[in-house]
Amino acid sequence: MNEWRGRALGSRTVSCDETRPILYALAIGADASDLDLVFEDRLRVLPTFALTLAQWAPDALGSAGAFDARTAVHGSQRLRVLEPLPRSGSVEMTAYVSEVWDKGSAAVFDVTVESRYFEATWSLFAPGCGGFGGERGPSARRRPETEPDATPLTVTTDPNQAALYRLLGDRHHLHIDPDAAKAAGMPRPIMHGLCTLAATTLPLARSLGAHPADLTELEGRFAAPVFPGDVLQMTTWNTTHFEAAVEGRTVISSAKAHFA
Repeated sequence: MNEWRGRALGSRTVSCDETRPILYALAIGADASDLDLVFEDRLRVLPTFALTLAQWAPDALGSAGAFDARTAVHGSQRLRVLEPLPRSGSVEMTAYVSEVWDKGSAAVFDVTVESRYFEATWSLFAPGCGGFGGERGPSARRRPETEPDATPLTVTTDPNQAALYRLLGDRHHLHIDPDAAKAAGMPRPIMHGLCTLAATTLPLARSLGAHPADLTELEGRFAAPVFPGDVLQMTTWNTTHFEAAVEGRTVISSAKAHFA
């Protein structure tokens, strides 16, 4: 597996008009009253929209044969914002495999996408690819030892949310087809992890008196699936570190977000 470390995944330029970032805002839970997210005359593009533009990169690694794309799962995500995304136009990106970690029975492939606007890293957990003698890599960040903030935050997902979000590019059948979900061991289609993670930034920004488009950094680990219609309870520490749970089951862990 060490031969994959540093492997170039190519470059891509993705173009879109204002429709797509508006659709994105609606898909992660923005309301029609959030005019600066859904109305082109006032539009500010959410930084997490970049992750839909760069989805080609982890897909390219799976297509190249690094792992079995049918069993690999998205383990965690990082995003660092460099400049505001344009409301319309083109975004040029370059991707490569930044690390391959040996977890014993599995490997974790870090796929990094770079652009003038952002740097994003997908960590992909690939069962059956470990045991090659590589470094194990860092452990997940532990939750803060201090008491959490007094007021929990809530994210209510919509029953149609995964069906809407998939229109932005991630068309995996697991998110729409009940038969595909059952084949993957799920009782019904699940939310996209990136949709769930991005949705948490909306109440986080509100709690800080910040604008969600002022996000500068985001990361989180996908600990368990979320189903459309689930209600997430967010526990925060100093309003920057957080976890999210559904009925006491942690679904996002080791997470943090910063706003300008």
